[in-house]
Amino acid sequence: MNTSTNRPHAPTDSQHTTMKYDRLGFPIPPQFPPPLDQPVPGGRRPERVPGGAGKKVFLIAVFLGLVVPGVLAPWAMPLVRAAVVQWSLERADALQGRGDLDAAVTALGRAIRWCREPDLLGELLCRRARLRLEDRDPAGARTDVERAIAVTPTAAAPLRMRALVHVVANQPDAALADAHAAVELAGRADPDALNFRAYVRALVGRDLPAALNDIDAALAGSGASTPAFLDTRGFVLHLLDRHQEAIDQLNLAIDETQTARRRLMALAGRVDTDDLAFALRSVDQDLAVMLHHRGLACRAIGLEGQARQDFESATRKGYDESRGIF
Repeated sequence: MNTSTNRPHAPTDSQHTTMKYDRLGFPIPPQFPPPLDQPVPGGRRPERVPGGAGKKVFLIAVFLGLVVPGVLAPWAMPLVRAAVVQWSLERADALQGRGDLDAAVTALGRAIRWCREPDLLGELLCRRARLRLEDRDPAGARTDVERAIAVTPTAAAPLRMRALVHVVANQPDAALADAHAAVELAGRADPDALNFRAYVRALVGRDLPAALNDIDAALAGSGASTPAFLDTRGFVLHLLDRHQEAIDQLNLAIDETQTARRRLMALAGRVDTDDLAFALRSVDQDLAVMLHHRGLACRAIGLEGQARQDFESATRKGYDESRGIF
């Protein structure tokens, strides 16, 4: 599975459109033609306006909200807020795709300040928490996720994000407690929730037979062998000393993810470069995790050369446990 919530299978949709998840189950903005065909839990992010329409809406909204507030403010402010949130998210996506995490966090902060919808606010806070964790700011991530839980107490995503914060802080009991609670909220048969709990169990090295049961149930319930699920299963099998089986699963996960990456690269020159960079960064972080897992399994059965190659590739693509990319 993948966190990059670097996993975790992160933000939102508008009016309940179909959403995509990262490897850890957090919403990914629906701004890019989805190449991975992975269903993900959704949120309520405003849809992206094609071309320059988004900026036009923003400028009109600002004009209406600032120039004639006495007459039109009650009517205009929702439009202003939606435009600011959308523009801020587009800016955050572009900055995140370039690896400028500090600036992306700042852009998300603007969206958070202007947002008034509880569900969307919870998702934005989770996304900023994930970026802060990656930017080595676990304290800031914890603050965001606690606020997200307070805003949306019945949502599973904030609990998943807090579980990752606990993993980074080496608090396995708390991480497992949140993973269990997320399953209860999402539903005991929910594939993403089961995959996430299996992965957290693997990350903290607890309840490994139960983790295998979780991921097997997730695969059976999903109706598709998604790369993130295969990666989780491979990692769990490695921890159970079933290394060759683990390598077989991880080979499948890596092959499917590399195919998805090639599909993305084929879009170069035909889609917005910022959109492409954002999507590629997420896929590369998934690959980093998978390659690291395969390196562990290869090393365990004496394939030192392959293991070293996998570890080096994973590091180049961003694998770093201290940044929550695991």
